[in-house]
Amino acid sequence: MKIMFICTGNICRSAMAHVMFESKIKQNNIKGIEVYSCGIYAENGDRATYNAIEVMNEYGINIKEHKATNIKNSNIDQMDLILCATNSHKIAVLDLYPKLLDKVYTLKEYVNYDKQYHDKLNIKDPWGYDVETYRYCAAEIDECLELLLKKLKDDYNENSK
Repeated sequence: MKIMFICTGNICRSAMAHVMFESKIKQNNIKGIEVYSCGIYAENGDRATYNAIEVMNEYGINIKEHKATNIKNSNIDQMDLILCATNSHKIAVLDLYPKLLDKVYTLKEYVNYDKQYHDKLNIKDPWGYDVETYRYCAAEIDECLELLLKKLKDDYNENSK
């Protein structure tokens, strides 16, 4: 299974989701999942923000080598599941790639993340904000990725019966 995370610049949210989910599938010894990320307006080769690097270090994850990929330079057509940081990203993906309709969701939508006081569909952009904002964003992504992991395991178990 190939999963892609998408945000605006691929230097904060989707980059963090990418490396966090890779870490989770490795920790859980899950085989057969490839993880990718890109940005709707990413500059190819841009590095993760300093605050994203710092917060990922707090999770024990190195994101220093991450290089942003623009959606137009990505392998999005090969994906089985495309998870966007916001509903506006989802709309942009579908405008560019309408044939991917049945594969594109917001991350929160796909995992049914519906916590009180949180936006129902969007993971807010921490770009330009302080490290605390990045910590909040990373924690929200982490919760969603735990739900994603559970959903994928449940789907796998259901399909293998």
